Amino acid sequence: MPYFDTASAAPLHPVAREALLASLDEGWADPARLYREGRRGRLLLDAAREAAAEAVGCRPDELVFTPSGTQAVHAGVSGALAARRRVGRRLLHSAVEHSSVLHAAEVHEAAGGSRAELAVDRTGRVAAGDVAAALGPDTALVCLQSANHEVGTEQPVEEVAALCQEAGVPLLVDAAQSLPWGPVPGAWSLLTASAHKWGGPPGVGLLAVRKGTRFAPQGPRDERESGRSPGFENIPAVVAAAASLRALRAGPETADEAARLRRLVDRIRTRVPELVPDVEVVGDPVHRLPHLVTFSCLYVDGEALLHELDRAGFSVSSGSSCTSSTLTPSHVLRAMGVLSEGNVRVSLPYGTDEANVERFLEVLPQAVRSVRERLGVPAAGRETAAATAGGAAEAAPADGEPGEPAGAAEPAGLVVDSLGKRCPLPVIELAKAIHEVPVGGTVTVLSDDEAARQDIPAWCTMRDQEYVGERPAERGAAYVVRRRA
Repeated sequence: MPYFDTASAAPLHPVAREALLASLDEGWADPARLYREGRRGRLLLDAAREAAAEAVGCRPDELVFTPSGTQAVHAGVSGALAARRRVGRRLLHSAVEHSSVLHAAEVHEAAGGSRAELAVDRTGRVAAGDVAAALGPDTALVCLQSANHEVGTEQPVEEVAALCQEAGVPLLVDAAQSLPWGPVPGAWSLLTASAHKWGGPPGVGLLAVRKGTRFAPQGPRDERESGRSPGFENIPAVVAAAASLRALRAGPETADEAARLRRLVDRIRTRVPELVPDVEVVGDPVHRLPHLVTFSCLYVDGEALLHELDRAGFSVSSGSSCTSSTLTPSHVLRAMGVLSEGNVRVSLPYGTDEANVERFLEVLPQAVRSVRERLGVPAAGRETAAATAGGAAEAAPADGEPGEPAGAAEPAGLVVDSLGKRCPLPVIELAKAIHEVPVGGTVTVLSDDEAARQDIPAWCTMRDQEYVGERPAERGAAYVVRRRA
């Protein structure tokens, strides 16, 4: 069964498996002890630290191992902010950071600090000029991922690092997604990563703090890992993590594999819109990770689509709200202003067979078609089949209805009542109703689904209709769309 979700967790690398099994017999003792078994453990731990530091591009004494990448982020953010408390308490981070950064920012804010989000463009990329404009004398820390975990867009880390260095502000880089493909360039101050992203065992993260960066570890401390990550080190897992990372960097095959996977991803990016109607491929087409592609399908329930693909033998991920217990769309897709419904993330592991990619492209159209049929989308998959509109949406004249913008008289409009309905039904009903009004007329969608706030404007962009705006309603919100054509 093809596994296409390596952005969540990569399969265990063969070198990691070998190193893990070998070190179980040698790395069980306390590396802080001076007897023979402890010295063996210390040698293994030191060798792993040197290998990991070489891959990161820092000194061994600048790097510590943590129980997870998330804990590395939390320790890095809290330690850097605490050390610069007298300078300021303002944290800058992009709007598409991993949730671990956002959670750390929430804790900082709850403790009296402040934070500001840096907006991204429609590809998910931060503008370095926006970072420069946001830097101020009270800025304590900037957080910027090297590449996004949901859409693969690479950030201008080197340029931002230079700006931060000039301003005297440390930059923390979350390199979880990019580190398997190469070191992070630039004069960053702190860096975090997670071993299960590159084929190491889960439960191993790393935190690098470059010399000269002020850092004050928070919480209970002990003598291990320079006081930055307390607790007994999992030496076998650390050794396996470092061994697999070193193996990925050992020869030219990594660059060759990255180029091969990029070609496969380019094929997916090109073919999916050709094979499936009403699809938006998201993320930067050039500045991106080589193995990751994300696309969203109109009029599709994300969870249902993932189940269809799973039954067809493909393991993929999604940022759709329909696949989340919170029923809120991905904050990454929301920040980009792109469609969230029917979202599919494909991230190819090392060694992906080209034939499996071709089979995925064969299976996907029928999977999407099946989900759309179950949701009552017209066979053409487009809003032009207005004859079915009456059966899907309760439409009524919009004159005087809540949510209609005030101002000059509008052409005839409709109100579509989608209250109590979840994605993608509000968008489907909007698509069916739009041709029931004349050009210049409006359709007002009443919805209490949080995803509608994101997906209705995104639908308007994709279908070249005008999104007028949102108004409060008695329940939920009223979203107004004007027909252009």
